[in-house]
Amino acid sequence: MKKFLLFCSVAFFLSCNTKEEVDLIVYNANIYTVDEDFSKATGMAVKDGKIIAVGETDFIQKKYTAKEELDTEGKTIVPGLIDAHCHFYGLGLNQQIVDLVGTTSFDEILEKVVAFQKERPSNFIMGSGWDQNDWEEKEFPTKDKLDELFPDTPVALERIDGHALVVNQKALDLAGITDETTVEGGEIVKKDGKITGVLVDNPMGMIYAVMPQPSKETQIQALKDAEKLCLDYGLTTVNDAGLDRATIELIDSLQQAGELSIRIYAMVSNSPENLDYFLNKGIIKTEGLDVRSVKVYGDGALGSRGAALRAPYSDQPGHFGAMVTRVDQIGALAERIAASDYQMNTHAIGDSANIVVLRAYQKALEGKKDRRWKVEHAQVISQPDFDYFEAGIIPSVQPTHATSDMYWAEDRLGPERVKGAYAYKQLLDKAGLVALGTDFPVEKVSPFLTFYAAVARQDLENYPEGGYQMENALSREETLKGMTIWAAYSNFEEHEKGSIEPGKFADFVILSDDIMIMPINGVPNLKAEQVFVGGVSMK
Repeated sequence: MKKFLLFCSVAFFLSCNTKEEVDLIVYNANIYTVDEDFSKATGMAVKDGKIIAVGETDFIQKKYTAKEELDTEGKTIVPGLIDAHCHFYGLGLNQQIVDLVGTTSFDEILEKVVAFQKERPSNFIMGSGWDQNDWEEKEFPTKDKLDELFPDTPVALERIDGHALVVNQKALDLAGITDETTVEGGEIVKKDGKITGVLVDNPMGMIYAVMPQPSKETQIQALKDAEKLCLDYGLTTVNDAGLDRATIELIDSLQQAGELSIRIYAMVSNSPENLDYFLNKGIIKTEGLDVRSVKVYGDGALGSRGAALRAPYSDQPGHFGAMVTRVDQIGALAERIAASDYQMNTHAIGDSANIVVLRAYQKALEGKKDRRWKVEHAQVISQPDFDYFEAGIIPSVQPTHATSDMYWAEDRLGPERVKGAYAYKQLLDKAGLVALGTDFPVEKVSPFLTFYAAVARQDLENYPEGGYQMENALSREETLKGMTIWAAYSNFEEHEKGSIEPGKFADFVILSDDIMIMPINGVPNLKAEQVFVGGVSMK
């Protein structure tokens, strides 16, 4: 009997002291879990790419043993950051052409184009990133100097928002664009009846149609370049706002081959071919790729005066901007997408475009539950129209747009209309959540600039004093949620990412400082010291 009792005691002792083996233990950390209670922890255990336990370091170390242990020495950990609206593939392609971001004049652009062409000669010169609002003379450029420098080589240079091009005569000739050409949904800018070389929105498609398509090798390099830039900043999921079938399939193949690790929520570009294929096929979901939405363009951009406004632009009498997709087409698309399992995510900048989209959503979604359709940008809203967001429509906004546009937004909109612009807190109060992104490469990739702009509403020189329209600033907790769990929810992915909780992917970021308590003007300089995707360190 004594032997039996001794055996039971030893067995009990051993069972109590047997630790579960996992792949990774993280301890001595300052973890913001972003769970329902926004609770904190100091340790977690990871196995097979997922979090299996979160708690205090003592608890984790007593219960688990691991092949790899990571002592963070008190560093802050947040869930893997999500960019809810960007152009991931476009960012990668931009690394292969002339980089015009930050140029302060058209003459500087010309210098960059000439230098690039000498270094990497091309039969069709492409560039991206200029913004006339950053120049001393804030007017669209003309093609005259491009014609002088490149009379025989087509040139197409894209504005930073992707809603305008400046091209030379050779490119116009190649596309068949003349003084008599008309295209609905945009503008071929003219002066004294002659084409200036600037195309806004839909006419740009004629140039894109004659541009050489990147090789498969270039496409793969573009995706890998974009991934490196994003992972360096702690982004573990990106929502690419507009991809065609071939690019989506290339992303899937690279992920399946282990050559691309970042997770991608792919919005399908609105085209007849894409819709016929994907709406019939249904949702496509892997651990790395989620295809379940359609990206539609409502109007153009405010910076290029292509955003569709209810009243004329305050700085251009008689000009209202334009719908890129006709009102009746938006309504028909909404009805078609509502009949599928797909989400509709529509670019809407101006107050006219926003009400068109919101009314179409309301009509198409009548009687349908939990569809989570998004308005991408939701940038200028008439006051009565904020109420539409109470019906489960999600605003997907980009805080750095406010701090980039604040210098001239009132010039475009006037003092009253601008009060309904970049109104993130008001949108949050109506919708219950906001999904936050950057719209890169329109803005910079860094999610820390997103955080800073949402909370401080200032530029990097602390302008304006006290912040821009601070009634619409977000708190730090709201901002972190917008970059994690709310962004995940907007993608129907809140059960697998967006917070540090058992059962979710082990996607997390170790920061160089505590983003929740450090001085806000230091946030733009934060570093993502280590980034984990599925429990594997990416840097």
